[in-house]
Amino acid sequence: MAPLETGTPHLTATVDDGVAVLTMCRPERRNAFSMDMLTALGSALNEVDDDPAVRVVVLTGAGGAFCAGGDVKDFATRTDEAWSSSFEERLRFQRVKHRSTTLRLWELTKPTVAVLPGPAAGAGLSLALACDLRYAADTAVLTTAFAKVGLAGDFGGGWLMSRLVGTAVARELYYLSEVLDAAEAQRLGLLNAVFPAADLQKHAMERVRRIADGPATAIRYMKENLNRAEEVGLADYLDLEAIHHQRTFDTADHREAARAFVEKRAPKFGA
Repeated sequence: MAPLETGTPHLTATVDDGVAVLTMCRPERRNAFSMDMLTALGSALNEVDDDPAVRVVVLTGAGGAFCAGGDVKDFATRTDEAWSSSFEERLRFQRVKHRSTTLRLWELTKPTVAVLPGPAAGAGLSLALACDLRYAADTAVLTTAFAKVGLAGDFGGGWLMSRLVGTAVARELYYLSEVLDAAEAQRLGLLNAVFPAADLQKHAMERVRRIADGPATAIRYMKENLNRAEEVGLADYLDLEAIHHQRTFDTADHREAARAFVEKRAPKFGA
């Protein structure tokens, strides 16, 4: 296992056999955002996306929580004098952070998996929703939380949630800030699977491992296809799918899979 330097203790990163694990690490604040954490996360996502040895990226949290999003304790103690930057400066900063985190997770050329050992709230939930897959402990809870602190919501949660559960359910979850237990979140489609808390890492990483051992080029094109599926018409989507399907015919992974099928054995991708 190789550590990656992030420049801050608020985010740790490792790469092990094709799997990069990025861990938000402010357990005393349930991994609420800090400026250092967000900056480091953006840089780490760029680094792992550029690393050909990385095949899957896992985002998780330390100390039994996923991420509480914005640090409400800091919001509560902020004074008007401390809030000295202009609206335009704050807006520019938030746009940069949105693009370097949520948008980067969404557009990353490799599969992204959120592993939720505990609560995901507000913008922390938004980051989980920006990942391709979400696995949670049965003790985890999810909430948009924004209505409870008088904010409209950020880091793309409304857009991402609407795609997963539909606009009517997303609106209710935003307007009421209901707290969902893991079972209900899975029923609604916000989580792919729920595991006993003690076994979360084992079961989640088994699935991550299966993805990492799969055909990397084909999975990369699958992700692009699925990201575009609701953004283009069927005719344009079929053209995109045809291009990606034909490109994967030329890969070593496809040739290996075809040979393995004939030889009645499991394929060995990326060998």
